[in-house]
Amino acid sequence: MERGGKTVFGAAVGILMLETQFPRIHGDMGNALTWDFPVHYRVVRGANPENVVRGDPTQLADLFIEAGRDLVAMGCDGITTNCGFLALIQDQVKEALGVPVATSSLMQVPMVQALLPAGKRAGVLTISKETLTPAHLAAAGAPLDTPIGGTDGMRAFTRDILGDAPEIDFEACRLDMIDGARALVASTPDLGAIVLECTNMVPYARDVRRATGLPVFSIQSFVSWFQAGLMPQRYSLEVDDPRFEPV
Repeated sequence: MERGGKTVFGAAVGILMLETQFPRIHGDMGNALTWDFPVHYRVVRGANPENVVRGDPTQLADLFIEAGRDLVAMGCDGITTNCGFLALIQDQVKEALGVPVATSSLMQVPMVQALLPAGKRAGVLTISKETLTPAHLAAAGAPLDTPIGGTDGMRAFTRDILGDAPEIDFEACRLDMIDGARALVASTPDLGAIVLECTNMVPYARDVRRATGLPVFSIQSFVSWFQAGLMPQRYSLEVDDPRFEPV
């Protein structure tokens, strides 16, 4: 017997989106074709790249909670967001929603660090090094001395994403990502892996891997892992057995 209680079935992950207009290419979190599984979206009206990345997102927590509650009511079993800087509201949102919440790609840093051999560290590549603070790292459970690199002041990526440009030169963005990653490697001799803070960086993860030779983790890897827990893969040897239904 199937269990009800939801409006929409088959999509476990809900994504809280900032209000933007810039184009989202394949690989971007906000492009639904990026995902190998169905997801729900809700736009958080009044939250944008400028006031989240360069402002104080804790002042917007109620907006995210309201939109998150709508997603949970719709049928989501877990919630994520499309900006790594929202680690600052992780605790508020998870307590309010009552379901698993993964606000930020930065939450992978402790996990990635645990994978690395002694003498190697996980580093972060962010859209805004100037505003990514120890408070963001602490909220994500990452070491406060985590190496950080950024795309600030380069050709296009930071300027056009945070500026919410209606058109973006994605080739220039790719070059920014490669240059930012190489600079992070050059400044951190013991770097063992890179975590991409920004959810718009996913399309360039492979470029960063090729340019640095290091493992690269992103919101795509994080949410795919999250989905695997919320909706484990079904295999052919499974049988429907009422003894294993939730009580």
